[in-house]
Amino acid sequence: MSSLVGELVTRYSYDHDLLFVVKQTLKDKVILHGIDIRLEADAPVDDLRRVGDADLEIRQQSRQEQEEFSFRLFKQDYQMMKEKREYESTDGYQQEDMSYFRLPVKVLHLDGDQMYLKKCIDLYQRLGLQVHGVHLSEKDMPLQIGDLVKKIQPEIIVITGHDAYSKNKGEKKDLRAYRNSAYYSEAVREARELIPHLDQLVIFAGACQSHFESLVRAGANFASSPSRVNIHALDPVYIAAKVAYTSFMDKVNVWDALRNTFTGEQGIGGIETCGLHRIGMPYVEEPDSSK
Repeated sequence: MSSLVGELVTRYSYDHDLLFVVKQTLKDKVILHGIDIRLEADAPVDDLRRVGDADLEIRQQSRQEQEEFSFRLFKQDYQMMKEKREYESTDGYQQEDMSYFRLPVKVLHLDGDQMYLKKCIDLYQRLGLQVHGVHLSEKDMPLQIGDLVKKIQPEIIVITGHDAYSKNKGEKKDLRAYRNSAYYSEAVREARELIPHLDQLVIFAGACQSHFESLVRAGANFASSPSRVNIHALDPVYIAAKVAYTSFMDKVNVWDALRNTFTGEQGIGGIETCGLHRIGMPYVEEPDSSK
């Protein structure tokens, strides 16, 4: 049974809808982590089907097309936001010869999955965002987030990884029925004790099927999952980018922020939040210290 660890599989009971990697084998079941979806699940061995090369290639192509589509949509939004900021900051283009600079927004991204963390960092970099990524198990996030906030001093925090709701453990309103939502909620509280203002520190928290209400009550600006559905591994990055590239003078419309995510309003919700992007002028080129 241990030979299954690392295998890519699907589940017969769910009509092979999602692709998983086997992370751990137990006595009577295996622990699965979604490849594209932030879901942790368990299943009996006889419910699993190994994924062949042909099936894997089709799934990977579909995933890449979906991810590129979302990236292009966001780039279009970013271009419109950029033109609006330039127009307003240069007095309607009356000062076209005036150069300006942007203050970078720092993102602290805590992720319970190292593979997801790498994919997210790659996307942050494509979007031009400054990110400090940390791989932590979900249960360690509340213990370490305080020191990380003091050290990094981020404007945006993403707290994510794996999660799942189990109806066998309780009703949807019961936080104990979730794998990791309690850890996410506690991590949000720890961060909010340091920076209480919702517009000075913007927090996204949650993963697949997470307890949305508890995360927002704890102090998250955006969270998953209102309808207890799965969210895509990259959804938190698009939320962070929307906030980072929206002017501090504008509110981030919740629906507008969700528009370019893979999941939409069923998987992610939030509250009105001010953007964090600031422009200054004039731009002064630093002298070349090598001369």
